[in-house]
Amino acid sequence: MPDELADVADSADSVEWRELIVPVEAHGMRLDRVLADELPEFSRSYLQQLIGAGLVKRSVKPTGGIMPTEPGAALKTSLKVKAGERWQVELRPTQQSQAFRPEDMALDVVFRDEHLMVIHKPAGLVVHPAPGNWSGTLLNGLLAADAQAAMLPRAGIVHRLDKDTSGLMVVARSRTAMDRLVEMIARRDVNRQYAALAHRGWRGPARREVEAPIGRDPANRLRMAVVDLAHHAGKTASTTLDVLETVEQHCWVRCTLHTGRTHQIRVHMASLGHPLVGDALYGGMPAGGLSRQGLHAWRLAFEHPMTGEALCFYAELPQDMAQAGRFLGLSYNGVI
Repeated sequence: MPDELADVADSADSVEWRELIVPVEAHGMRLDRVLADELPEFSRSYLQQLIGAGLVKRSVKPTGGIMPTEPGAALKTSLKVKAGERWQVELRPTQQSQAFRPEDMALDVVFRDEHLMVIHKPAGLVVHPAPGNWSGTLLNGLLAADAQAAMLPRAGIVHRLDKDTSGLMVVARSRTAMDRLVEMIARRDVNRQYAALAHRGWRGPARREVEAPIGRDPANRLRMAVVDLAHHAGKTASTTLDVLETVEQHCWVRCTLHTGRTHQIRVHMASLGHPLVGDALYGGMPAGGLSRQGLHAWRLAFEHPMTGEALCFYAELPQDMAQAGRFLGLSYNGVI
């Protein structure tokens, strides 16, 4: 387990105190679980480390005046709490806890109203803070650009694009819109189409319906793979592939997502022998001057979650992908 407390400063100015009261429904639950439920912005492992370091203390209700606190002896994470108990948590900042901060950045906003935004994400921009990318993410930019983002989980982000995938994303600006968008994506009511630049000339039917479950690659835990659900953990995954243009060594393919699994298009294309140009993780190589994965989210269509209006947005092929296609002998210009 990584020691998240090891990376923090000891400055008293950086310490934040939180006090919580155990709700009735949490009576008899483990201390670490209650903390995770009440402080969802922090990982459970981090909260367990706070408990072990004696930074989580049970407050003793006084007869009056200031509420004293029991000495900070380390408690067990499995300690059962009681409804109505008051707990004080001394939060030490970590890279993770400091990640959800606004950062000014230029955002390409395609559409915006009081309920949602559609954003054109450039390649190279990470969507959500994670190990190795705790700052400079789309989430940080949203928190700076929109005051409403701070009121929403994940700043309103309801789906993601990989760091090196460019294109359209919808972001909620109200909690009701966010909940409805999440439901719509789960029901497959949001149409998401991508343009993919791939290796090898296309063979077989012009349209392929790929129904292939995806899970962690048993041979390489850093990547995903098509798996047999009878033997490996995974989830069903569905993609429609339409060839748009093909030459001997490369092809343009339109990819329509019906599910949203991690690296879904990259995995399905590689499983058919067509890894994306520039996608080294799944067998692709740089070509035509393109070194990042050749994938662009170019069409996003859905009914507005609040008004029911039909919305459809397009994003032209980015210059690096368009130039790579021409260099590789493909004349396709991105018109759907």
